[in-house]
Amino acid sequence: MSAAPEISDITIREINEFAEIRAVEELQKEAWGLPDLDVVPLTQLVAAKEAGGVLIGAFDGEMLVGFVYGFPSFERGELAHHSHMLAVKPAYRNYDLGRRLKLAQREHVIAQGIDLISWTYDPLQSLNAHFNFGKLGVLADRYFLNFYGEDAASFLHQTGTDRLWVSWLVSSERVKERISGISYSSPSNLGPPLVQVEADDSSRRNDFAEGLAQDHAVIEIPSNIDALPRETGLRWREDTRWAFTEALKAGYFVDAFVRETRGDKRIGKYILSRKKAQDD
Repeated sequence: MSAAPEISDITIREINEFAEIRAVEELQKEAWGLPDLDVVPLTQLVAAKEAGGVLIGAFDGEMLVGFVYGFPSFERGELAHHSHMLAVKPAYRNYDLGRRLKLAQREHVIAQGIDLISWTYDPLQSLNAHFNFGKLGVLADRYFLNFYGEDAASFLHQTGTDRLWVSWLVSSERVKERISGISYSSPSNLGPPLVQVEADDSSRRNDFAEGLAQDHAVIEIPSNIDALPRETGLRWREDTRWAFTEALKAGYFVDAFVRETRGDKRIGKYILSRKKAQDD
């Protein structure tokens, strides 16, 4: 058995060589089980990079073990950057490479004079939610139904491809606090969740009006949606889709994600805050 990699030996740098970009193609397939048809190819990556996109890799020696890829975008009348893919080899997922890649992307985008990076992720994935909100400090006020269609190729899309569109305001005090390790302080006056985790990990909807009666709302999710039966996962998709879309429509935005223990069960909780006039 080969020895575990040393974190100090892993370098983060831009991807420039054609062989390295070919490795990006292969890592997409390894990370997400994509068929060749759905892989972002070398030609697209080269063109996007030349046009101002960002392609940064994590290397253990000469071997690519992770990458982040994004391109310039235009959001709400402003120049932005859309981060389309972040992948790390399974054997390297406990080495903080996702965070290091995002911080390198942030530095690159700030140097371009851009203040906003956006991306999408599956809101039922608790680890990704914790990473995005807890470690990076994103916000979200848009929810997309089946963003990549109902029949997406990846094995990760067994319950559809609903996505939260998150905004990372890279120069904000909020982001600076999160990336420096300052945690979000959860409000104490939280009402009943719009959707909650039951003892058997199934979902339960609660009263809509009661859940949105205060300045903060809550949506719970299980700690590991992928470990649940597919029918249970589909029900979670339906219930959280309802909760997110209705709460955002009512004037809330997704402000934070926290994890807690209830009895012997770990659960995740989205904290939504009511928009103020200056937030619009």
